[in-house]
Amino acid sequence: MDEKTLDIVLDVRVKVTVQLGSCQLPMREVLELSPGSVLQLNQHASDPVGLYVNEKLVAYGEVVVVEDNFGIKITELVGRVKLPA
Repeated sequence: MDEKTLDIVLDVRVKVTVQLGSCQLPMREVLELSPGSVLQLNQHASDPVGLYVNEKLVAYGEVVVVEDNFGIKITELVGRVKLPA
């Protein structure tokens, strides 16, 4: 793949998602959720979060605060893609 071919896709927008954790609940408990409810996730506060691109795990990182927003500091890449030279 030459550089001009790669340039075609470099500006394509992708969905980037950070997954903090998850849990499974019976539908009964989901229907009982209200403002102020707290869900316990299956992840410890010190565990890395997953960074997904178009629902594919690409990295792990740590949650950080940047000004008034949350961010992620990448700590590990998963299956790094090697671009042609």
